[in-house]
Amino acid sequence: MTDSTPPSPPPARGIRLEWDALPSSVQAAVAGQLGSPVIEARTQRGGFSPGVAARLVTASGRGAFVKAVDGSRNSESPAFHRREAHIVSRMPDTAPVPRLLWSSGGEPDGWEVLLFEDIEGAQPREPWLSAELDRVMAAIIGLNESLTPSPVSRADAGTVEDWGPFRGNYWTRLNDELAAAADEWSTRNAHELAGFEARAAEASGGDTLLHLDLRADNMLLTHDRVWFVDWPHARIGVAWLDVVLLAPSVAMQGGPPPEDLLRAHPSALTANPDDITAAIAAMAGYFTWHALRPPPPGLPTVRPFQAAQGAVARRWLAERTGLP
Repeated sequence: MTDSTPPSPPPARGIRLEWDALPSSVQAAVAGQLGSPVIEARTQRGGFSPGVAARLVTASGRGAFVKAVDGSRNSESPAFHRREAHIVSRMPDTAPVPRLLWSSGGEPDGWEVLLFEDIEGAQPREPWLSAELDRVMAAIIGLNESLTPSPVSRADAGTVEDWGPFRGNYWTRLNDELAAAADEWSTRNAHELAGFEARAAEASGGDTLLHLDLRADNMLLTHDRVWFVDWPHARIGVAWLDVVLLAPSVAMQGGPPPEDLLRAHPSALTANPDDITAAIAAMAGYFTWHALRPPPPGLPTVRPFQAAQGAVARRWLAERTGLP
């Protein structure tokens, strides 16, 4: 065993900024794009962004979803918003992704604002219900098929081969920098795990546009469709990778073990098992190393969530590698 049974999973929630806290110039810019003053704003609590995430209703009855952030709470967040706008604006209308209506490009007042169509949906329930998970898995398979080959160019989206989490050498860094704080299994096996991790980027290459951050709080279920939101990390790679990255959060939120979820994806069934193990090793190293770090500015709740995912990922990795 790598860890004792984890406690109830931490919620996927950060510290949101309320709509009313936005500068009047930003509110006016959004109202101008919607063609009517905003009379109602309901903050959406899921997710970790330190900015605004709210469903809006205007005086004319029009609805929209807004995301807005500046660099004062977290210096990296504006770049994530810009990247999401860059990716989503290049997706086909047929993709189950809310349509981007407008993005601010940092104006006014240095705020990155993204305005999306509003989706009347709900996040999957926790603990996971088998019927909802079946819907989600079918939707992910359909999403992967519709985004293969990627409708966004490699120049615009980038690839998994260059993705930071798969190029971070986290098992080596953990052994060098944080061994005293890590669990025993991780420190004992860090050298061998680094060997698996080193293959992850090459093993995960492909031609599918991937989300790379699928979790329950990044999905919306309507009566007839599953929508996927929050795309700043999207890159091009192999289709099964989205399920590998999703599986630990599903297991920690009451769903089936990761291996069961993986077997539900067709491309995983024909993949080289060593390639999948390499990707799991990189993911587990990423979560394990980051969970031991201080929280980033403006994101005080993200480390416990990463720690919970890391605990599941390490158990999964131990099962696949046989490392004692």
